[in-house]
Amino acid sequence: MSHIGKFGLPGGNFKKPPQRKTRLNRSYDELTPISWSEYFEHKRFVDIDGNKFATYSLGNVDSVLIVLLHGGGFNALTWSLFAKHLVKQCECQVLAIDLRGHGNSFTTDDNDLSMTTFTSDIISLLRKSYPDKMPSIVLMGHSLGGAIAVNIASTAESDLPIIGLVVIDVVEGSAMESLASMQSFLRSRPKSFKSLMDAISWGMGNGHIKNEESARVSIPGQIKNVATGKLGTDEFEEPTIETPVLTEAISEPHYSIDSIIEDEECGASSFSNEKSLGNYTWRIDLCKTEKHWPGWFQGLSKKFLSIHAQKLLLLANIDRMDKDLTVGQMQGKFEMQVLTRVGHAVQEDDPEKVASILSNFLVRNKFANPTGDFVRILPGC
Repeated sequence: MSHIGKFGLPGGNFKKPPQRKTRLNRSYDELTPISWSEYFEHKRFVDIDGNKFATYSLGNVDSVLIVLLHGGGFNALTWSLFAKHLVKQCECQVLAIDLRGHGNSFTTDDNDLSMTTFTSDIISLLRKSYPDKMPSIVLMGHSLGGAIAVNIASTAESDLPIIGLVVIDVVEGSAMESLASMQSFLRSRPKSFKSLMDAISWGMGNGHIKNEESARVSIPGQIKNVATGKLGTDEFEEPTIETPVLTEAISEPHYSIDSIIEDEECGASSFSNEKSLGNYTWRIDLCKTEKHWPGWFQGLSKKFLSIHAQKLLLLANIDRMDKDLTVGQMQGKFEMQVLTRVGHAVQEDDPEKVASILSNFLVRNKFANPTGDFVRILPGC
């Protein structure tokens, strides 16, 4: 889109495009990492057969459970701002999970990133976390996480009490098409960073995450210290914060293109891409996961349409719809919302809007009751 089309006609109400901030014109405070504890009430580790999965939770434990699954290369903290907004708008609880090989989850085989393994991990985690009475579940996933959510719902719907499914910015057709250029994109990223703040600045400046507050909480969970292997989020946490390993049930009722490449956002980085002496690198090497990519997305649209639970699809661009979904949407098989001024990380770029859309979905389907900050979205808005 031209500047004239975007900002108005010359001689009229024309405004100069805002200057994109760089590392040099951002203050120290604008780049300082933010702790998970500003957004979630609990951080727990669930142990399953020697595999440790990190989870973050918030909300009313006697209400519907929103299970949040992040995209490839992201981590559970991608949902931080969204979760905080959501629980203010309706009665619910959220459980954000670091997938195998991501964030603070560590397994006996972090390279086993097949769809079958991802699905088994999440089902096992939910069963262990809620052994007596599992709450009604709405699965919500971004990109790869959306594909995992669809697979769980299509294989375990009769076993888990899944009443809703929300998928963010992943469509089989465009996802499969983007795989051919995935490796070249991943190689274009900087291999390392000098500091956490440099990583945050790069993520902001390259359009990976447009929301600066969200970048400050989620990007440290995408990188690790080269020398110690410690996740970036762990390096600035207060030592007094307790994060116990959960061996029993819960008692209370690195940047990624992922599946869709945003060419306009992913230009050459100002950070060196040569063999680097940086102190931090990506938590997961997505280049090494290539053999799993087709299995993540093949058959996604037909699985999505076959699920009987109430469904919602959120997209950053209507062009990402494939034929099966276009026909299904015309037949009223699912709800759809297209957000504007967001990139692929929809839930990070506009967390308040996504929370409002989901709260309306939950209230409209009588899955949750509205609370003080709830604002009803009128049809067509």
